[in-house]
Amino acid sequence: MIIGLLTAVAASAGYGTGSVLQALGSRKSARREAAKASASGVTQHGGPSLASTAKAAVTWEFMLGTVLDFVGFGLGALAARLLPLFLSQTVISANLVITAVLSVKLLGLRLSRAEWTSIAVVCSALVLLATAAGPEGGGHTPLAAHWWLLAASVVLVGGGTVVVRLLGARAAILAGLFSGLGFGALGIGVRVLNGVEPFDLPSLLGDPALYAILVAGLGGMYLHTVALQLGSVNGATAALVVGETVVPGVLGVLWLGDSSRPGFAWVAVLGFVVAVAGAVAVAWFGEPEPGAGADPAPAGEVPAGTAAR
Repeated sequence: MIIGLLTAVAASAGYGTGSVLQALGSRKSARREAAKASASGVTQHGGPSLASTAKAAVTWEFMLGTVLDFVGFGLGALAARLLPLFLSQTVISANLVITAVLSVKLLGLRLSRAEWTSIAVVCSALVLLATAAGPEGGGHTPLAAHWWLLAASVVLVGGGTVVVRLLGARAAILAGLFSGLGFGALGIGVRVLNGVEPFDLPSLLGDPALYAILVAGLGGMYLHTVALQLGSVNGATAALVVGETVVPGVLGVLWLGDSSRPGFAWVAVLGFVVAVAGAVAVAWFGEPEPGAGADPAPAGEVPAGTAAR
């Protein structure tokens, strides 16, 4: 349990630092596009074009953030096999706290009292979850369920991309939510993946869950990049937290046999609900005011939409 918790915390640090660096790269790219007054940088609905997103992905800040994301992914995959999903995914999602703190320094944001309170609520909920968590369930599931997971990952990523394209500049929170659902599907795929223990390459390559992991992971990263381009880094990350924790946590209990310590079920439920509510509150209070999120100020300056209210 301790090793699993430490692994999840390390994964959270990687994801949180990576998100802020990716936001820094995305916003730098967005400012360059705005300076060029390039119509190719946005879709007809006001969202970032594929070319704009690709340009954001080649800034050094974004590439370093992506490396940290991959480190976080590896550690998170290990944590998902060592802990119940409702605990591992929620601890990993505590990168929201790291994202918020680093965004103050690197992005020049100023968090309101409501945002700091919401972050404190999330941290308190994590303590409750860690106290209540029991042994993780098994990962053995029928192969048909792995095919369903792959199909769900394709629908999530494809549907999320279409919705974001249609809504354009208004889609920051939805993009964050869809990316979180993708990462949640990734966590489930890691948990049920065949051919890992003991290692069996043919079984691994023949498992649809492996391809669900690839689709959900890459699609989730793309949608998260779009969310960072469109709006508040804290709001987008908080929406990601909701998607990444709720569905895997529920499925872990109902499908994979995850459980709490005897007599601590109510503590686990309370911690889970409070963690999600706190993340939603950060998303709500962290959402920039109209016109403030698309073209943020450089680090050291405070964008109007993120000033203390």
